[in-house]
Amino acid sequence: MTSKKRILIVDDSEMNRALLEDMLSDEYEILEAENGMRAVAILREHELDISLVLLDIVMPVMDGFETLAMMNKQGWISHIPVIMISAETASTYMDRAYGLGAVDYISRPFDERTVRHRVNSNVILGESRRELSLRLTEQVYEKEKDNRLMIEILSHIVEFRNGESGLHVLHVHAITELLLKAVMKKTDKYRLKPNDITLICNASALHDVGKISIPSEILNKPGRFTPEEFEVMKNHTVEGAKMLREIPLRENEPLIKIGYEICRWHHERYDGRGYPDGLKGEEIPIAAQVVSLADVYDALTAKRVYKPAYSPEKAMEMILNGECGAFNPLLLECLKDSEELLKNELTVLSMGNAADKEIQNTVATALKTGGTDVSNRTIRLLEHERMKSKILSDLSREIMFEYSVSPEMIILTDWGSEYLGMPINIMEPRESEFGTKFFKRKDFSSVLDKLKKTTPENSEIAEKYALTINGVKTWCKVIAKAMWSDTEPPEYEGAIGKIIDISEETEELKQLEEKANLDFRTGLLNHEAAKEKITALLSSGRGKQYALVFFDLDNFKQANDVYGHLFGDEVLEYLADTVRKNTRSSDIAARMGGDEFIVFMGYKGSIEPQVKRIFSALTGEFKGFPIKVSMGVACVDGGVQDYDTLFEMADKAAYSVKRSGKNSFRIYDESLSGVVTDRD
Repeated sequence: MTSKKRILIVDDSEMNRALLEDMLSDEYEILEAENGMRAVAILREHELDISLVLLDIVMPVMDGFETLAMMNKQGWISHIPVIMISAETASTYMDRAYGLGAVDYISRPFDERTVRHRVNSNVILGESRRELSLRLTEQVYEKEKDNRLMIEILSHIVEFRNGESGLHVLHVHAITELLLKAVMKKTDKYRLKPNDITLICNASALHDVGKISIPSEILNKPGRFTPEEFEVMKNHTVEGAKMLREIPLRENEPLIKIGYEICRWHHERYDGRGYPDGLKGEEIPIAAQVVSLADVYDALTAKRVYKPAYSPEKAMEMILNGECGAFNPLLLECLKDSEELLKNELTVLSMGNAADKEIQNTVATALKTGGTDVSNRTIRLLEHERMKSKILSDLSREIMFEYSVSPEMIILTDWGSEYLGMPINIMEPRESEFGTKFFKRKDFSSVLDKLKKTTPENSEIAEKYALTINGVKTWCKVIAKAMWSDTEPPEYEGAIGKIIDISEETEELKQLEEKANLDFRTGLLNHEAAKEKITALLSSGRGKQYALVFFDLDNFKQANDVYGHLFGDEVLEYLADTVRKNTRSSDIAARMGGDEFIVFMGYKGSIEPQVKRIFSALTGEFKGFPIKVSMGVACVDGGVQDYDTLFEMADKAAYSVKRSGKNSFRIYDESLSGVVTDRD
């Protein structure tokens, strides 16, 4: 009997979730989330187990569209089908949902037959798509693994001939990957994608392939090169690139192209003083720039026939001081930011390589001697590797809480949830009940008493670290150890939860919110976002002077009809840019739609000088087209005025300008109260 497939229902209405669960629970196991952020946490935990998501649109914390965007970012949308469930029936909602990857759209109120049919159909289709994707992924992985293996074999042959450690290729690969990921976080200048990083990292193994052509007496010379020898050595860049370029029928392969760039130019320098071509600055491809820096860093920290190994700190100092040539300042910044991570990564690689070699040597020796000493020593070494692997895995994924300054979400184990009496998912743990329980001394008394009785050797540790963020990891270990005397935890070997770093999701949400508030054509705020901000200022700004300026472009239709719609878009962008340049950061500027704009600003005394300045900046000429505007102004002087009334006043003032000849501005007064506009 097979287990039920899982469906995740995401809706802020408990009643809606209950209705859907009643319809589907006989065939499916149901998971529930009351908002998008909680859904993201569940998807992280159960990504491979969820067959379909039923997703509401309007929800607090993270709505349905933001959740779809996050599923796209994480790659979940490719193998987890999403059906939108909403009372919204407007075509714009449906188009946006389908555009973000939803496979179906069900409107409320629910019809059970429709829901069951569409869910079943999409689960079946999703499972088929997932199976095909898995097969394709396995084929691609096998091909990629073989390609990477061949590259590493070739690179190790070069290193063997060069008398270098087999770790150099792995180190350059690791450093290159860290630097490229850091670059992606800092800028989109190089338009790097995850696939590009994989490609560049694989191609980095080929950077010194040209050394095959260098005579061994020069390649392995322990002392300083003569000028003639150095010229021969420098030629490995050209020879390596030539080897790749001359591979039959493969010159257009992405790996060959990137490999060519790296081979030929990984000794170029940012100031133009490198070789073989003296390229300067961004003339050097980014792949070659990054591998160049990775190669130098590892060469400094590794022992070579001509030099001892420098410490990571000394290597960093030499690179930053320009002792190894000039590098892209952005890459130096990324290298500095990644310093600690880099040391840890290379240490792990070195440990793994050393342990592997020791195991291999031990087994080889045992075989030669008839196997007399193989058991104890080999088992001990293998156990050492197993424990090392487990520790590294634990540090990177599970086990006890270890706080950082970035936003977090906590997902408790079943045992941890039961022990703490808290839900599985904990948002904002510092501010929640979890934070209250673990960061205030008064809540520790009963647990501390128990610890003193059951594990007295840990009481002092618990007392010392209970109130510090850095001590949370130790504190949770103490709790787990105390509980083992009563109940053996069923999973995670005593872990009561794990931290999910949601800083990327938080930043993504912020960007989505900012993007949603902007007019796509001009980059100004859209009308709804501006109205919300203005309403908030009006409600809190008692006694302050505010003005709402409304204007539109006179004869804008001519710009589109005579010059074309693309030119019309340029005119709108010009107007928006002019508004930006002539308003303060505290002012609110927005495009309402079409050629209509508003500006909301504070003022003291008279508003007329500020209005004149903006009006004068706007009127003139753009690429031969006359720019003229009709502008109305409504003022709030000391009283609290609602936005709609204020806008109506500004609209009437602008309408009176249009009716009396256009290309001017007017401040609203009571004589305009009876004016009827096109909007009335």
